Amino acid sequence: MKMKINIVMMALAILLSSASALAQTSRPDAKNENLVLSAVTRYNERDIKGAMTILKEVIADDPENDAAWYYMAQCAVAENDPETAEQSYRMAAELDPSNFWYRYRLARLYSVTSRPELSISMYEQLLEDFPKKSDMYFDLVELYASQKEYEKALDILKEIETVFGMTESIAAYRFNFLRMLNRHEEAFKSLEEYNKEYSSPFILATLAEYEMSMYNDSTALAYYNEALELAPDYSPALLGKAETLRMTRRYDEYFSVLNDYIMASDPPVAKCDYLMALTQRSDPKFLNSFRPRLDSVMNKALELHPKDSIMLHTAAVYYYSTDRKDMARESFKANVEAWPESFASNASYVEFLMYAEEWEELSKAGREAFERFPEETAFLEMASVGDYNLEEYEKVLDICTKVLEIAPRDSSKTLRAWSTMGDIYHQLGDNKKAYKAYDKALKINPDYVYVLNNYAYYLSVEGRKLKKAYNMSRKTIEAEPDNATYLDTFGWILYLQGKALEAKPFFKHAMLYGGKDSVVIMDHYAEVLFALKEYDLAMVYWNLALKKNDGDVEGLEEKVKQRRQAMKK
Repeated sequence: MKMKINIVMMALAILLSSASALAQTSRPDAKNENLVLSAVTRYNERDIKGAMTILKEVIADDPENDAAWYYMAQCAVAENDPETAEQSYRMAAELDPSNFWYRYRLARLYSVTSRPELSISMYEQLLEDFPKKSDMYFDLVELYASQKEYEKALDILKEIETVFGMTESIAAYRFNFLRMLNRHEEAFKSLEEYNKEYSSPFILATLAEYEMSMYNDSTALAYYNEALELAPDYSPALLGKAETLRMTRRYDEYFSVLNDYIMASDPPVAKCDYLMALTQRSDPKFLNSFRPRLDSVMNKALELHPKDSIMLHTAAVYYYSTDRKDMARESFKANVEAWPESFASNASYVEFLMYAEEWEELSKAGREAFERFPEETAFLEMASVGDYNLEEYEKVLDICTKVLEIAPRDSSKTLRAWSTMGDIYHQLGDNKKAYKAYDKALKINPDYVYVLNNYAYYLSVEGRKLKKAYNMSRKTIEAEPDNATYLDTFGWILYLQGKALEAKPFFKHAMLYGGKDSVVIMDHYAEVLFALKEYDLAMVYWNLALKKNDGDVEGLEEKVKQRRQAMKK
């Protein structure tokens, strides 16, 4: 079975270990020694195949040449051939078990090919033979953790502490493993003990986070303050302290510390992560009540990072979330101007324009973005949304035609293009072309419910090909039985076929799933009820429709008046 390996990880270690490994190899005869050195030179020049050819020659001549096997394994790693690498490392290790690198490389190979049990076993053996190799201890700790063998990981940490002394990383590892074992009190005490002797901002901030998780905000603040006394610009402590103050509603202090955090040397992305979370997760009342202060924070962040794309995006989202579309637009636009070749900045701006319903700018910006990213037809499709809302239907058709030319084999794009063309032709009153476009779409995907519903409904409006309309519409309600629009289409087709009694339950179901929000659906249901001589209920839905009608159904008032007169006869 072919196993994938992390070449970057392995290659780095290979380059670092080559000289050491070669120095530890058994000494072959002069000829083969020179050949191995030549192979290593080729390997370092990235001529892997040339190196392997030489090494195969050496192995054929001297199968017990451990160095040749080792470098054959290195080449196999570079060629993404873990089976050959494993076989070669094993041969090298069997020929010279005292060579650390042979066995270490084999252990690492087991690790990166997802065989932790074998890797752990080799590390354990290596530590017995090479107890001073500090890196291996931490590798083994990570392997135990990956297998959730936290007790064994703790035992290794004790060995590390005994051999090399206590460190901050040991304390942090121990804390996390004890928590994984639900020994929370012991975990907390282990950090406290470390802090008494080796105080550090990281450990203090970790203690503070733990105290906050236990709702001990006063103790958490004390730890954060202690951490900031040691390192006044330590960002995790600044941010943790700010959040503690916010959660305890000490807002004056909160904004003071938040400003300190914004001014700290953290990369912009970290600050943006926090500001974005604050914007999106906070109660709107908080955002509105403290808008001037939040504006001040955002302005400082922008002053510090005026051209940072993520910061400009964060500011734009903040302004949009606080109902300031003009300011949001300026930030989104500034991001595009600062980073015109950034797909993300262009996409965010175009998406904003769509949600803000700025159709003219959407039409323009979508086309400009497409010019920068000619393979991304989605920008053209977004521009067509602007064109559609501006009632510039010919432009929409032009975009659909262009998409079909650019991506004729992309079924998702061509499907959208043909279905949009069908809608637009119908809007223009050319149903012949509309139905041809829908047929093209359904040839790509015969079960595309959006087109099936529109096609069926438009046929029903014309009162033609009702059997075809019925078959298409049935597919939609089978796919989405609670979709009020699809239920309306199917029910209306049944009514037109003279099956009002069969149509009624579909309209009743539609009323439960949003049908009462549609004037058209209520009017259709009322017509069905009228045909069934359920006049009182029919008038209930017509009266509801009259109240909501805003041009959705032309002549509704006159039609209802006529129905009332007919009921009296």
